[in-house]
Amino acid sequence: MIEVLVVDDDVRVARVNAAYVDKVPGFRAVTPAHSAAEALDRVETLPRVDLVLMDHYLPDETGLEVVREMRRRGHQADVIMVTAARDVSTVQAAMRHGALQYLVKPFAFAGLRGKLEAYARLRRTLDGGGEAEQAEVDRIFGALSQSTEPQLPKGHSPTTAELVRQALMAAEGPLSAQEIAERTGVSRQTAQRYLKLLERTGRATLTLRYGDAGRPEHRYVWATRA
Repeated sequence: MIEVLVVDDDVRVARVNAAYVDKVPGFRAVTPAHSAAEALDRVETLPRVDLVLMDHYLPDETGLEVVREMRRRGHQADVIMVTAARDVSTVQAAMRHGALQYLVKPFAFAGLRGKLEAYARLRRTLDGGGEAEQAEVDRIFGALSQSTEPQLPKGHSPTTAELVRQALMAAEGPLSAQEIAERTGVSRQTAQRYLKLLERTGRATLTLRYGDAGRPEHRYVWATRA
């Protein structure tokens, strides 16, 4: 699980954003912080913080000052700015301080989900380690800028794609096309077509289950769990 610290001075907003985080497979929100001091204390005392969703406007310091202090203390948690600050100078400063992404308030769940899923793709890319050729470097730097939703080929329905995606995300383990069909009400052939699309775009991972005889069964799991 990727442990996420939500920092927002508005208690209600922090609670909503933490609930959003918990809805994305592979992510878990820790106790939110509502000030710069609380944010630094959480980073210092919690067993692990992988990612910070950082508001800029805090009652005691700015979010960017918190990021600067985190780095000074040697904390390497990744940061995504989640703030109503829209001025270019703040966006530039966030980039210079190493923020991976910048999400402007207000936003819907889909907006945050897209940022988190892109971050998960980046983590999977970096976890491979080793040396990187230019193509791999390009893939690393492009991981967070990829479209959050796959482009649907002609003949594919956004509604059906969302049904399949939701069923896959809600599953506790890999599912077959038949199981997806039963959960969404589409045909097995349709489910298979959309699952293959999700696999091609990196959103789902294919696994094979071998039985006693015959061809192995194709099963799919949402990529942030892989």
